[in-house]
Amino acid sequence: MARAGKKSESKAPAGASPGPVSVRTETGPALVLVCGLSGSGKGTVLKALQDHGFYAVDNLPLELVMQFSELTRDSPKIGRSALVVDIREAAHVREFAEMLAKLKRQLRTELLFLDTDDETLVRRFSETRRPHPLGGGESVLGSVREERKMLEPVRELADHVLTTSEMNVHQLRRRVVELFGASSERRIVLRVVSFGFRNGVPADADLVFDVRFLPNPNYIPEFKPLTGQNPRVARFVRSYPQTQEFLERVSSLLLFLLPHYIQEGKSYLTIAIGCTGGHHRSVMMAIDIEKRLKKAGYAAKISHRDLEKR
Repeated sequence: MARAGKKSESKAPAGASPGPVSVRTETGPALVLVCGLSGSGKGTVLKALQDHGFYAVDNLPLELVMQFSELTRDSPKIGRSALVVDIREAAHVREFAEMLAKLKRQLRTELLFLDTDDETLVRRFSETRRPHPLGGGESVLGSVREERKMLEPVRELADHVLTTSEMNVHQLRRRVVELFGASSERRIVLRVVSFGFRNGVPADADLVFDVRFLPNPNYIPEFKPLTGQNPRVARFVRSYPQTQEFLERVSSLLLFLLPHYIQEGKSYLTIAIGCTGGHHRSVMMAIDIEKRLKKAGYAAKISHRDLEKR
């Protein structure tokens, strides 16, 4: 958290990932207010905070902010919250400073202001073909300049200012997580799915691994009616050195990939393990991979798509 009277201000060089932030405390803010110029990325910031455990509300009227803070402060179910506050009226800008001071006396509150250069904002509005909220008879550039002038007093109050002109969506999410939220938390929903190639690859699979190179228990009469959940079948598949090497290599690959997926903002990942019918090898391998992911601290769920198909 930035010290009183100071703000952290940052922008990323073109094509570069933002560096680590050293102004956060261990606890972090209980309430983050997100303000800034239209088109600067407030929606992206709010989604990033929501993905990291914040109770998030978009575009809350200014007159309801104090009431909201009191409700969330006393709620046992809401730990941290984030608000996008839309301030476009001059009267609201004047009221904002007083309201922010009251909030900071009640709970840990930080103000994040998003800034972007005029040229980038004009381009973004042109690409999305959306009118500027202050449009009317003004050109987009005129509206941007009017809003910038109106919000300058709010910018001066900010604990953190992010200039998003040269940030893509993923860099902005990373920067927000570094500032406020648990960049070390492994917040991604993992599904490990076994399947049979004869029934097609799962449509929602993000990563697909083919284990048909392993010896097939289906050709052993005593194993044919069983599945990879059976201890004897599992021991048979595990007994081959290529099984152990495959498990080690795939597990290492996943543990390398997952932090990068999280950093890029991916919330869901489906890992599909396939054999011929989806009864023996893929089932056993999916079970072992799920166990390894859980041991590494990731929350993983397993399902066997074709286990009942014969």
